[in-house]
Amino acid sequence: MLKQAYIRPRVCGICIENDKVLMLKHEPGFGMPYFWLPPGGGIEMGETMENALQREFLEETGLEIKVGKLLFINQFVHLPFHAIEFFFLVEVIGGKLSIGYDPEFSATEQLIADVRFMNFDEILTIPQAYLHNTFWNCKNTTELLQVQGLHSLIKS
Repeated sequence: MLKQAYIRPRVCGICIENDKVLMLKHEPGFGMPYFWLPPGGGIEMGETMENALQREFLEETGLEIKVGKLLFINQFVHLPFHAIEFFFLVEVIGGKLSIGYDPEFSATEQLIADVRFMNFDEILTIPQAYLHNTFWNCKNTTELLQVQGLHSLIKS
């Protein structure tokens, strides 16, 4: 597990197929029993954002992607986790959807419990406390793709 607090630059991918959004379920997640969010992760030293997102998608979902345009930036603070997240539109170009792994954690500390495409009716049934703030003010994929600018979720 991550032991110390620091600001972490992250890349995240909004992947939509058949009007469904690809989502990951972390168990546990940020001090809660679970947490749903789009795939993504930290940028390694010397790695481009595009390459980091391609690597993270492959690790977490088994999917190969093409990275599209930058949609928005989110500041996510839930101490000891503080991330600046860059959200890109992505398209699947290969691979097979599967529950992946996080190389930062040991085999017994893995967090990814589920990975699947969800329609907005499913997403909206998730309590806000257990859902990434990106989805709080969206009712469908059209609204999700219209999110722009800088957003913040800060919890102490």
